[in-house]
Amino acid sequence: MSTNTFDDFFTAEARMFLLATIRIALAEDASDLTSTGLFNEDDMAQAMIVAKEKTVVAGLPIIPLVLEFGGDQCQAHLNVDDGDTVSEGTMVAALQGPATQLLKAERVIMNFLCHLSGIANLTAQYVDAIKDTKTQLLDTRKTLPGLRFPEKYAVLAGGGKNHRLTLSDMLMLKDNHIDRAGSITQAVHQLQTVHKPCPPIEVECRTLEEVEEASQCAIKRIMFDNMDAATITKALGIVPDSIETEISGNVSLENIREKAELGANYISVGKLTHSAPFADFSMQFVPLG
Repeated sequence: MSTNTFDDFFTAEARMFLLATIRIALAEDASDLTSTGLFNEDDMAQAMIVAKEKTVVAGLPIIPLVLEFGGDQCQAHLNVDDGDTVSEGTMVAALQGPATQLLKAERVIMNFLCHLSGIANLTAQYVDAIKDTKTQLLDTRKTLPGLRFPEKYAVLAGGGKNHRLTLSDMLMLKDNHIDRAGSITQAVHQLQTVHKPCPPIEVECRTLEEVEEASQCAIKRIMFDNMDAATITKALGIVPDSIETEISGNVSLENIREKAELGANYISVGKLTHSAPFADFSMQFVPLG
């Protein structure tokens, strides 16, 4: 990935949410009384961000955005691109500016970088597990409040693909919606009547009977929800080629290859965002006087 990819992703609404999250994160720390009590305003410092383990990197372009909130005196040089895999000891970024501003920004920068790199790193492991199959890896909306866009960007950095970003990107029919409408067919018809043009529709199916009904509708995708391998195989034989298929539920690194080899178009994994461990980076400061 590159800075251009970051800029392409974080436009309009996505950029607005990102900047708002950065602003809130800085505000949570309030005033850095420790640093302002020990450093003068004109004390300069430089810092190096170093990987402490082999990892995929994601979130580096957020660093200058965080620094901009402290003024225009700080500079950041990014040594690698998001999506790169770096080895332990790699200096991924160098920062320079007033010591008080760098110290104020330190934890916010590291929280973004470690969290997003962790997501990218875990995503890369899942992608590697299903390489050479026709199945593509998707994330879900199981994201931390306020971090939907950064977390889904990190999935892209790790080689995965995004499921819907918002509820309006794709309309997903679940059991509550279907029960309200009376049937899958009625629910699809109602959505396509109310929304013109209608966004793509995905139907979450729990049984083969639901798969059969959904397969007769003009929809984008059918999700096989928590089905075992034998049922998924039967379901795939029902769905026409014109409708995409997605496996969801109880997916792990240990079983994703087996599920991918069944032949669905997609597998969605909530763990990519809700259970990824932090990647290990450190920020090392050098006062300049």
